[in-house]
Amino acid sequence: MKNYLNFETEIKDLENELEKLKDPYNQEGLSEVDTQKISSTQNEIDDKLKNIYSNLDPWQTTMVARHEDRPKAKFFIDNLFDDFITLSGDRHYGEDKSVLTGFAKFNGKSVLVIGQEKGEDLDSRIERNFGMMRPEGYRKTIRLMNLANKFNIPIISFIDTPGAYPGVGAEERGQAEAIAKSIECCMELKVPTISIIIGEGGSGGAIALASSNKVLMLENAIYSVISPEGCATILWRDPKKMLDAAKAMKLSAKDLLKLKVIDEIIEEPLGGAHRDRDLILNNVRQTLTKNLNYFDELSLEEIMNERKNKFLKIGRNDGFMTSTEDLSTLTVKKYNFDKILKSKKVLSVIVGGLILISLILIYI
Repeated sequence: MKNYLNFETEIKDLENELEKLKDPYNQEGLSEVDTQKISSTQNEIDDKLKNIYSNLDPWQTTMVARHEDRPKAKFFIDNLFDDFITLSGDRHYGEDKSVLTGFAKFNGKSVLVIGQEKGEDLDSRIERNFGMMRPEGYRKTIRLMNLANKFNIPIISFIDTPGAYPGVGAEERGQAEAIAKSIECCMELKVPTISIIIGEGGSGGAIALASSNKVLMLENAIYSVISPEGCATILWRDPKKMLDAAKAMKLSAKDLLKLKVIDEIIEEPLGGAHRDRDLILNNVRQTLTKNLNYFDELSLEEIMNERKNKFLKIGRNDGFMTSTEDLSTLTVKKYNFDKILKSKKVLSVIVGGLILISLILIYI
């Protein structure tokens, strides 16, 4: 049975009508298929889908990204890669089933595959903890990323999580430290790394694996520091203001591409990735092939510096830097401090600070 979102009511009615037209013998008084009516109904459905999905607001995009029929990491791993060998355990505590990891073949070449898996039904979702990783999950991926780095094997990650698991046990076992170590590991790798956000890219749980050379997003995926409901609860103390939060957070693929937080958008079938799994599979395969081929001409040092520069450039377009083309040295030689110090705004802040310090010393 198909699952529909609340803004797809018209599409649901039309598709139910289409199913009846394709099987007329279930209806009284009909004995043949009306091909012309079927064709016109299908065209109407396509037009409705195009109209709706070309005008999604950020909250509707969030709902599509969370759609229960949306293809998950396991689907992409099973259908894109050959000879996938699952590797488990962090060698410290245990196994985390919310993340699938292992080595595989892609176009005949060895790759390390990491996939945050939410599960397809209630039982598998509970087993996978709804895609929310615990510290042992991050430590498992760190272990395998270091192994891939040792043998010069590219890393491909599929991101789909509401965030890292916030349970007491996870915090006791060092959740924040594990996420920080995972980000550090991603930044130090000398092999090509590609992350694809296929659904939700939530909080540190996502960026722990998405600190990559190339960050790609499916067209209707989301990527944000917190969920819209969580943001609305913090800012307005009202989780129902999630639409306002979603708009302010710029979590859609189009917004993030403009901000240069991500590198590329992977086009989805009309109506979302769940409506044509073969097409989305082909689109992801082509994009992965193109991006992996790009790194063939780069040395290990160039790969690492490109990743470093990519993240150092984010948010610096309107800063003091005259050029952001090469930030890998982390030097400040391009800053014009004399010009900055002559600025009236900076001088007023310095003078105000000195006056405040003087007053405090007087009263002491």
